[in-house]
Order: sequence, then structure tokens, then C-alpha cells
Amino acid sequence: MTFRLAPTLQAFFTDRLVRQRQARPHTVAAYRDTLRLLVRFVAERLGTEPSTLNIGDLGAAFISASLDHRQHDRGNSIPTRNARLAALPLCPL
Repeated sequence: MTFRLAPTLQAFFTDRLVRQRQARPHTVAAYRDTLRLLVRFVAERLGTEPSTLNIGDLGAAFISASLDHRQHDRGNSIPTRNARLAALPLCPL
């Protein structure tokens, strides 16, 4: 069974972060940006549209490769990389 990523992420933002955790707008934006970067990276590597990704497409190898890409190719600092990594365990991946 495959689970579509888009509806799961939407529920995460609207239900979990906003309603249940009452997250502040900056926190929601930080999670949004982290996931947007990851989803775009994976979709590009798989040669597909972000809207067609399944949760299983976002495996550990892609997460690690995405973080490495941000740090080494895009010049993100180690604290920025760690902040992006810290956001992922709270997300429904």
C-alpha cells in the first residue's frame, strides 16, 4: 500500500502543527521550508512531480543526500543543516 505524500503533509500542517500543537507562524514556516526543500530535491532526483510522491519515496538515503546537498553545494552552515534535520522526526515521514 502506498500513501500519497501531499494529503499527509497537508494534514500535518493543518491538524498537527496548527490545531494540536498550536505552533507559532515562524515554526510552521520553518517546517514548511524544510519539507519543501526535501520534496523538491527528491522529486528532482526521481524525475517526477512533487505532487506524485509517496511517503516511501522520502527514505533515509534521500534525506541524507538532501542535507549534504544543502550544506556542500548550497553553502548552508552546519547549524542550518542540523535545524533542518531536527524538523524531520516531527514530520509524518
